[in-house]
Amino acid sequence: QVQLVESGGGLVQPGGSLRLSCAASGSLFSIYAMNWYRQLPGKQREWVAQRTSGESTIYANSVKGRFTISGDNAKNTVYLQMNSLKPEDTAVYYCNVGSVTRPLLSWGQGTQVTVSS
Repeated sequence: QVQLVESGGGLVQPGGSLRLSCAASGSLFSIYAMNWYRQLPGKQREWVAQRTSGESTIYANSVKGRFTISGDNAKNTVYLQMNSLKPEDTAVYYCNVGSVTRPLLSWGQGTQVTVSS
């Protein structure tokens, strides 16, 4: 079973930046779309961004223009660069593969992002 490991979260002030990483134990990124999701406190998990196997990207409206998804197929790693962070971005961030609504793998432990002054 391929595993996903998210990292890079932390505490940041509003307006700050963080870069999240998602490492896979197998070669997935050249085959499947990769997605970032987040789960805000007390809310359902929501989709944030997608990078297709062809390296096209799409974003949720709430993060468009502030977040950038990218990947390194050779390292089996996908990144989420988050700029101009807002308190409402506070959440646990997860990655997964496949379509937005049908992720293929079990969820990892996620990485906590807290935006607060």
